[in-house]
Amino acid sequence: MQLDQPLSEKEFNDLDQFLLSERSPDDAMTMDTLHGYLTAIAMGPETIMPAEWLPKVWGDEEGCAPKWKNAKESEQIINLIMRFMNEVLVTFEVAPKEFEPLFCEHEQDGEMLIDAEAWCWGFWEGMELRPGSWQPIWDSELAPLMRPIYLLGADEIEEAEMTLVDNPVKGHKLAVEIEANLPAIYRFWVPLRKPAVQTIKRDEPKVGRNDDCPCGSGKKFKKCCGADAAAE
Repeated sequence: MQLDQPLSEKEFNDLDQFLLSERSPDDAMTMDTLHGYLTAIAMGPETIMPAEWLPKVWGDEEGCAPKWKNAKESEQIINLIMRFMNEVLVTFEVAPKEFEPLFCEHEQDGEMLIDAEAWCWGFWEGMELRPGSWQPIWDSELAPLMRPIYLLGADEIEEAEMTLVDNPVKGHKLAVEIEANLPAIYRFWVPLRKPAVQTIKRDEPKVGRNDDCPCGSGKKFKKCCGADAAAE
């Protein structure tokens, strides 16, 4: 299955059911939490590779992983998660104003209310992968746009702030704000986003400046090829 194809309804349900199944770790993310998590990674200040963010889908404990039936199931579920991420990335790149967070809904007194708490918790987890790197937006004029995510997603908020989230109606209003704010948050990071940091592995041992030059000249490296490299 190609990575650029969006999840079908059946595939979405398959991933949802697996995350909720007994084979998935108890602390694994649910679909709404996962969507918030992927959204923060997709729009944030640094490109983060799947090898780093994927393990946290299953929980915070190191080595936590699903009980796969077989290699085929593992490949299938990982593929669905990667395509779920790709949907987020493509939507922001092509039509950020059309991005829709995966919020839950519930009925109260005959009115449908949005519950964004799990999504925001996931977004906060994504931010925690690079907490210091997010500081520029908190120091900018866009800081108020981040506040609803903080109120609903942070592990702890100030006691005085509890009155801002103490009933479903207030949570609904914050959720509406979040959806409206996301395109601007995304645009803030576009010119600032840093590429992924890659570790370069040397196939040969590093030559010291006082070692004999490997070219066979008989000179010290620093006075031969090392001097040429320094001059470039």
